[in-house]
Amino acid sequence: MPHPSQPPDRVLDLFAAEGVLEPLPGGRGTSWRAGDLVLSPGHASSEAWLAPIQARLAVRLDERSPRAVRLALPVPARDGEVVVDGWAATRFEPGTTQCRDLATLRATGHLLHAHLATAVPERPAGLDARTDRWAAAERQAYDADAAVAAAAERPEPGLAALVDGLVSGLDDSDLGREHLVHADLAGNVLLDAAGTPFVIDLSPAWRSPLWAEAVCVLDAVLWLGAPSTALDGWRTGVERQAMLRAALFRVLSDEPCDVARYAALDLT
Repeated sequence: MPHPSQPPDRVLDLFAAEGVLEPLPGGRGTSWRAGDLVLSPGHASSEAWLAPIQARLAVRLDERSPRAVRLALPVPARDGEVVVDGWAATRFEPGTTQCRDLATLRATGHLLHAHLATAVPERPAGLDARTDRWAAAERQAYDADAAVAAAAERPEPGLAALVDGLVSGLDDSDLGREHLVHADLAGNVLLDAAGTPFVIDLSPAWRSPLWAEAVCVLDAVLWLGAPSTALDGWRTGVERQAMLRAALFRVLSDEPCDVARYAALDLT
C-alpha cells in the first residue's frame, strides 16, 4: 500500500520517474527519490517562473571551475509543466551529506545571493501570487500591524506576547538592497561528493540578503545544533533589525509555533 505522503502515480508518470521510491532527509523531510529524480510536494503552479531561472543558474554554476556553490537542477514533466499536482522535480545528486556547519551555510548564502542578484535583476511578478503560509509570514514580518493581527488569531499560548515583543523592537532601518534570496537556507544545503555546497529547495523571496542570513542563523541555532552564541552578533544595530524580522517570519510561519523555544533565545 502506498505511503500517504509519497508522490502519486500520476506525478510519477508525468515526470517519467523510475526506480524504487525512498524518502529523503533534509529540507522539510517530505521529498522522495525516484531513480535520478527528487520529487518534492508543496509547490504551486504560480511558481513556474522560478524553474527556468534556477535551471540557467544551476548550469552556469556547474560550468565554473572550481565549483564554489551548486544549485539543484529543476526537471520538467513530460507535458512541459514544472509543477504537477503540487509536486516538482529536481535532478538527484548522489553522494551528498547535509551541511550543519553555520560558517559554511553563511558563506554559501553569500555566494548564492550574489549570483541571484545578477541573474534576476528585477523583481519577478510571480512572487505576488504566492499564498502559502511562508509567503504570508514573510509579508507580515515587514508589516508590524499585520504581524500583531496574525498572532492574535493563533491559538498558541504566549505567541501574541512573543510577537508583540519582537514588533516593539522594530525601527525603520534599511537592511540593504533587496533582491531574490533563498528564505530557507539552513537545512537545505548539502555537501556533494567533492565537499561543494549543493543548495536544494530554493524558497524565493525578494528581501535583503541580510534578512535571509538572519533566518539562516536563527534556524541553525534552533534546529541544527549551532550554539546560541551565534546570535550575539545579531543583537544590536541593523543586524538586530534583520533578526527581529527573521524571528517574526519564523514564529508566524511555524504551525504550530514552539513559543517557549523562541522565547528562550531572548531575541527581544
